[in-house]
This record gives sequence, C-alpha cells and structure tokens, in this order.
Amino acid sequence: MQDLPDEFDYAVLKNVVNKALSDPLIRQERRTALEEVIWLADSFYDLQFKHDSDITERVIFPISDSESRGIEDARFVRFVDDDKSDRVMATYTAYNGHVILPKLISTEDFYTFRVMPLYGAGAQNKNLALFPRKIKGKYAMLSRIDGVNNYLMYSDRPTQWNNPVILQEPRYTWEFTQIGNCGSPLWTEEGWLVITHGVGAMRRYCIGASLFDLDDPSKEIGRLKEPLLSPLEDEREGYVPNVVYSCGSIIHNNSLILPYAVSDYSSTYGVVDMVELMEALKNSK
Repeated sequence: MQDLPDEFDYAVLKNVVNKALSDPLIRQERRTALEEVIWLADSFYDLQFKHDSDITERVIFPISDSESRGIEDARFVRFVDDDKSDRVMATYTAYNGHVILPKLISTEDFYTFRVMPLYGAGAQNKNLALFPRKIKGKYAMLSRIDGVNNYLMYSDRPTQWNNPVILQEPRYTWEFTQIGNCGSPLWTEEGWLVITHGVGAMRRYCIGASLFDLDDPSKEIGRLKEPLLSPLEDEREGYVPNVVYSCGSIIHNNSLILPYAVSDYSSTYGVVDMVELMEALKNSK
C-alpha cells in the first residue's frame, strides 16, 4: 500500500501488485492476499449500452473472472429510497467454476449498469434478496448464509452486510433439508410477503409463502404449512430434476404473478388470488 498514491485507478493498482508479485522471495500468504486484491478489484465494473439499442439487445454477459462460469439466480427488485428516488437492483451469484461470490447490480435507466461485489459476514453463500425499501432508515436483506436457514440483516450500505439473524428454520417435511427465499419481499398492507423455497426428501424443491410484520420483519405473522407450488409429474424430469424454483414475483390486480422454472428445462408462471393467500397465511398460526 505504501507504493500507492492517495487516489489511484485500476491500472496503477495492478502495476503495483504485479511488481510485488514479481519478487521471487515473496511469501505464499502475501502472494495469495495480493492475488485476492486484484480478484476483488476485477469484480467491480460498469456497463454502458448505447441509447439507440433495443432493450432486447442489452444482454449482460459474464465479464470479470469471478463470474466467468455464470451469472446465476438474479433477484431483481425496484428499490424506492427514502427521498422517493428509485432504481432497479439485483443480487446475483457470480461463479467461476470453483467458488461463488455474491454480487449486486444496479441501474436507473437500463442503459448504465454498475456491478459490485457484496462483502461482510452476511454476504455468504447464495439466496441474498434485497427488500424494496429501507426499514427504519436501513437497507434490509434476506440471506441463507449456512445453506439451511433463512436469515435477516440490516445495513447502512447496500454492499456491506453483517450480523445476520435467523429468521426461519425448516419446520415442515417438504422443507426439511433447507429453506430460502424466492426473491425480494413484496409489500402488502398486511405485511411483507416472502415467497420461499423448501427442499425436502430426494432434493424435491417446492415453493411456499410466509408473511412478516412491516415495521419489524423479524416477526413472522404466518407461514403456509403446505407448499404453494410443487413439481407435477411432467415437471420432474430435466437438467436439475424434481424442482420448481423462482427468483421473483409481483402483485398485479390483486393477484400474485409467480414466474418459476421447471427442473431447469423450461419456465412458466402461476397466478394466485391474494385474498385467499392472505387469509391462508393469517390463519396458519
């Protein structure tokens, strides 16, 4: 760090790191640390599409080494800040064939996109999903840092996440192996609606639903005892068999519109009446 000025760009950082790495006597732990610095710097980038391009042409391909094997499970949400400004953000999993890195993508116009890695004790594993607005002045996020349980955490910054607290644990047989979210929470007058996925025996993925308090999402109002959606006989065969899975849904005309993937071979959607769903959730206790 002593060879770096107070302000520097990527090229300067890389030259300094490469110079340090060229030392034949460098210790292995220092070499690893320097390589990770460049790996992390590579994970930040901006994308700019031309304004005369059609939205169907604005495809985001893996660019950094951290996502060279895939950009997976993006959970998009329209985020409205306290000053009423809005942007579209998505958490996603970057995969390089060996390790994963949770990342965040943000845009205000669908022409310019900023991509940033997430960090902190809560930015682990997969299944991070951002709430669509701040709660008591802080960003809020769902996560599944241990691969089994649903967690809730708060932050002053959308890229830094610490102090995750368990929100839900597997309770029913259809979610006995693990429980996670199926996208960002949806605001309703009754509470935060969270569509969940549960993994049961034979790695069978089902989709469920839970309802949480608007002011304090750590308080569970209700949780469906049975799946909202399960794989049908003709939906069980595919690249990843016996799975229905979603990364986001919307509420439209008092219906839940739930897009979902079928065993990684096709996509479709379901429509759920919100009145019936809310009644079922409130009576599930």
